[in-house]
Amino acid sequence: MNAERTHTTNSTPGRARSVRRGGSAFAALMLAGLAGLTAAPAAQGAEGAGARPAVAHHSGRGTLLHVTPVADLSRAEVAAFLRKGEFGTEAMRYGVRAYRLTYRTVDTQGRPTTATGLFVLPKIQSEAQRHRALGLVSDAHGTMVHRDYAPSVTEDFGKLSPYLHAAAGKAVAAPDYLGLGKGPGVHPYMDARSAVTASEDMLRASRTAAQREGRTLSGDLYLTGFSQGGQVTMALAREARRGLAGFTVRAVAPVSGPYDLSGAEMPALFDGRVNDTSAVFYLSYFIVAQNRLHPIYKDPSDVFRAPYADRIEQLFDSRHSEEEVIPALPRTLKELLTPAFYERMQHPTGGLKEALAANDGFCDGKPAAPVRLYAARGDTDVPIRNARSCAATLAKHGVRAPVLDQGGVTHMESLGKAAPKVARWFATVGS
Repeated sequence: MNAERTHTTNSTPGRARSVRRGGSAFAALMLAGLAGLTAAPAAQGAEGAGARPAVAHHSGRGTLLHVTPVADLSRAEVAAFLRKGEFGTEAMRYGVRAYRLTYRTVDTQGRPTTATGLFVLPKIQSEAQRHRALGLVSDAHGTMVHRDYAPSVTEDFGKLSPYLHAAAGKAVAAPDYLGLGKGPGVHPYMDARSAVTASEDMLRASRTAAQREGRTLSGDLYLTGFSQGGQVTMALAREARRGLAGFTVRAVAPVSGPYDLSGAEMPALFDGRVNDTSAVFYLSYFIVAQNRLHPIYKDPSDVFRAPYADRIEQLFDSRHSEEEVIPALPRTLKELLTPAFYERMQHPTGGLKEALAANDGFCDGKPAAPVRLYAARGDTDVPIRNARSCAATLAKHGVRAPVLDQGGVTHMESLGKAAPKVARWFATVGS
């Protein structure tokens, strides 16, 4: 989850983006040169010139509506892309082809809507490989404030982990979630329920997309995700006991997720274990987004001090960039929140308590697959206590889930260190 930043660089003509040293879960590491490696061979947009209408095999959730090619990279190009993103390349073996999928899902109220996501396949190197069934990785992304940061649209950080897993030999489904990418509406940040439905429906759409490309999915599913996506990963693992779109979960490996909102993450926002910039950003985003789902406040001034109350809802509309949002926020939570709401955060009631409860406790169960929790003791966005709390809760259900400490690194760096290890572990776990 980190909002630390240094300078701007033009990774795309006319578009200044920030390079974050040490860490962001949402947009991150916009390095010069990445755009050239991930340039789409076809026009952007869910129904642009490169979009191919898909023949739906059924109506309803998960129906594939459109497929848009977004990248076709050789093994060497993928390796260069990963190295620029400070990801290890030891697990990769293939080039990749990537597509934006547009599919049917449901919104936070269960009403029909659409969403998009990134689907990535390892490139075929032999005829034998063409007929080999592929395991599928569901890769849930971290916090993103602007819709164009989402995996199916971005030209940088959001594609690093999906490309890594595809280059290691598996198909990858990376949902954008609701309100990000090319989907309609505003992103319901940290709403685990809608992230789960969008992710599950992305699995259905991916099965159809694979068939269209002449590839077969084995039915084996591997769950991973970073930061916000770590929470989504554990929520999916719990849902998997009732079945996930007909797939069988084989391994669960979230990275640096806020699994314990009430007991670990929220207290850390206020006691200094989360850095001030990130604490202000995350809590602002969470309160504004959750207020659309739970009755936290009637007017922003009930929660936020002036002048922030007048601007904060507009900042989190999925159309403002991080570069616009962070300078418009104060430096500390005491400058952001009214004294009454600052106190209420210490003892949540009403809609605030409901929002926390609805998005907490996903480790409280027994996943039907082995679990490894990757985290970092140096993380000042999502402290490692979240992972340790998750492991302790899983242990109560007889699940041994080791916490694999990536060391004294930042939040963002924890993903770069952990993702190649996750890919190598996934390669050893099968049906």
